[in-house]
Amino acid sequence: MGENGGDTTGQTSTGQTSIGQTSTGQTSIGQTSTGRATGASHPKGSLAGHLVWRLSLKWRVAVDRAVAPLGLTHATYVFVSSLHALRRAGARPNQRELAEATGLEALYVSKLARSLEADGLIVRVRDTADTRAFRLDLTERGEQAVREAISVVQALLDELLAPLGGTAGEGAAAFAAQLDVLLAVRAGAAGAEL
Repeated sequence: MGENGGDTTGQTSTGQTSIGQTSTGQTSIGQTSTGRATGASHPKGSLAGHLVWRLSLKWRVAVDRAVAPLGLTHATYVFVSSLHALRRAGARPNQRELAEATGLEALYVSKLARSLEADGLIVRVRDTADTRAFRLDLTERGEQAVREAISVVQALLDELLAPLGGTAGEGAAAFAAQLDVLLAVRAGAAGAEL
């Protein structure tokens, strides 16, 4: 027990800093054996949210670095790889449909589309059924870039999931199933999907 009556953060037998509970019900997180902070003080139960945020940030930064030599960012990778997958499935999505498929905001997809078109990776063609909409397609250069990027990101994913048994391991499958559960939750007062 700590001075204030709560549990304290202490070191485990493996050298990892443990997580303690304060008397106010907040979770206090210390450092790992590598000296990296694992978080700050969080209201009880919010550690999972903090860890999801940290993992998503770690993933975005890692993808940004991995695809930068190909002239892409995490956001543009999400755009072109999703467009590639939709095209392989026989769809020719417009910007709104791609926004729905990726979870990106429609205005952001529009901005990315203009940028990727200027870079010669995609083409936007007016939809004959709805002249306000643009249908999207990859250029030959875009196809080449996305194939290389998918390979690079797959290797990164293999590395990230290695502690869970690799991408084909049961741990990774269970982790993906839990993430699907969280993504299906409608959050916030307005019930907006995550």
